[in-house]
Amino acid sequence: MIQQRVLVTGGSGFIAGHIILQLLEQGCQVRATVRSLKREDSVRAILRDAGMMNDEHLSFAAAELMDDKGWPTAVAGCDFVIHVASPVHTDNSGDENDVITPAREGTVRVLRAARDAGVKRVVLTSAFHAISWGHQHRDRPFTEEDWSVLDGPGVDAYAKSKTLAERDAWDFITNEGNGLELTTICPVAVVGPVMGKDISGTNHIVQRSLDGSMPGYPNVYIPFVDVRDVAAAHLLAMATPTAAGQRFLISAGAAMAMKQVGALLKAHLGDAAKKVPTRSIPNAVVRLAAIFNKEFRPIVPDLGYAKKVSNAKAQRVLGWHPRDTDEAILAAATTMIQKDLIKK
Repeated sequence: MIQQRVLVTGGSGFIAGHIILQLLEQGCQVRATVRSLKREDSVRAILRDAGMMNDEHLSFAAAELMDDKGWPTAVAGCDFVIHVASPVHTDNSGDENDVITPAREGTVRVLRAARDAGVKRVVLTSAFHAISWGHQHRDRPFTEEDWSVLDGPGVDAYAKSKTLAERDAWDFITNEGNGLELTTICPVAVVGPVMGKDISGTNHIVQRSLDGSMPGYPNVYIPFVDVRDVAAAHLLAMATPTAAGQRFLISAGAAMAMKQVGALLKAHLGDAAKKVPTRSIPNAVVRLAAIFNKEFRPIVPDLGYAKKVSNAKAQRVLGWHPRDTDEAILAAATTMIQKDLIKK
């Protein structure tokens, strides 16, 4: 991959930041999109703090998911595009189309610009949300052959956005791709070393455990994966010839009960974990809370249910091997503590 030119969209994000670091470490020329070039200095500072090498090989371009302007310039001269940018809807409130529409339209916009620029392959960051949401409980592991059932139980706006955007991407490649290759990466809950002062995604579970804002743990099981391994999977998907036209489910292993996360933090972090809760929240309490609080509704259908996940395809085709889940969670916690991101 030496001297390959790679565009990474959503360059200020958590996953994108780790992808940029690894691309630079491998000698790639990287261009990252941000919504405004006013963000460039702060993003560079965050990446330098995280150990960025080859700073001179990183440039920035301004582009937004809902605007054609900027994308032709962003993709110009690039061999590959890693499309990470997507809206995140964390509070489950408001109009779901505020999340779904930018995800879908932005994905097609990026693919069209990549095709027109002669890009070889786009690697799209999808999600486990596009695979396992809305299904009835089952014992068989989820694989890349599965797709979320959008009218099924527990499906929220984010799951719809990731599922529909990925389906749109595959439809575009089939109908309008003109030889453009596509690979999609579907990670489970992403945790790991924090960059800068922002805490993203599933790292919030670790943060809320450490600062005491989580009163207890619902009977929920979560499959985790380290953000560094998610980044590595994107690079492997970019470079592996046989990855073209493939989906890859990215997971570190078996789902972990949320109360196990708390027990892990307490076992390894000493006084820093003194606020971590030890009690469980009964299912009946969660169901009652969900009546009044939309935040709880997506988890109600899966109370007490641990989804099984297979990462066999990623290991077989990409040669990808993940870190242990415990290491990922502790790396998230340690960086939060070091950066003084936990409320005293």
